[in-house]
Amino acid sequence: MKRMILLALLTAMPALAVELQIDPNHSQATFSVKHMMVTTVRGDFGKVTGTVDYQPNDPTRSRADVKIDATSVDTRNEKRDADLKSDHFFDVQRCPEITFKSNRIEKAGGDKRFKVTGDLTMHCVTKPVTLEVDGPNGPVKHPSGANVYALSATGKLNRKDFGLTWNKTLESGGVMVGDEVNLTVDMEMTESKAAASKEAKAESSTKK
Repeated sequence: MKRMILLALLTAMPALAVELQIDPNHSQATFSVKHMMVTTVRGDFGKVTGTVDYQPNDPTRSRADVKIDATSVDTRNEKRDADLKSDHFFDVQRCPEITFKSNRIEKAGGDKRFKVTGDLTMHCVTKPVTLEVDGPNGPVKHPSGANVYALSATGKLNRKDFGLTWNKTLESGGVMVGDEVNLTVDMEMTESKAAASKEAKAESSTKK
């Protein structure tokens, strides 16, 4: 009888938030921007870390705190990468980190599609940005026993809004670098050990 009552109470209670740690080994931020008005340059930031406070019963109450190492920018061209790290663009000595902190999440059609608005800080400038998010998907049990989730976020921004104003006018007209930047962040996240421990204790209590 006690077990039945406990099960009923647990069912009635909202699911606890799941603290997810972003796995930097399986996450990256990619971007693309027009070059000389006709071609597209693509690159990525290979070091993405942070946490997601995931609310399974109501994902709109979730929160994300994402950190991107600006020094990890890679466009497969050493000279260009050095220029991107300089004060022409990201100025990584002064502003080594790009961050995003969510403050509002809205459903965008379907159970796993959301609009996430938050503060994006880049080049030491903070502006509100809205991202389209697909996920989180999961959990999937890793061979180690950890629960793994994943999501993908996409958005567009104007680099000039963040003080990234360097450009060069072409003889044929137009400019060297486009203003609009397309951004995609793919993240794999692992349930923190503390959250997993709480979950295991809750499951154990229902079996008594």
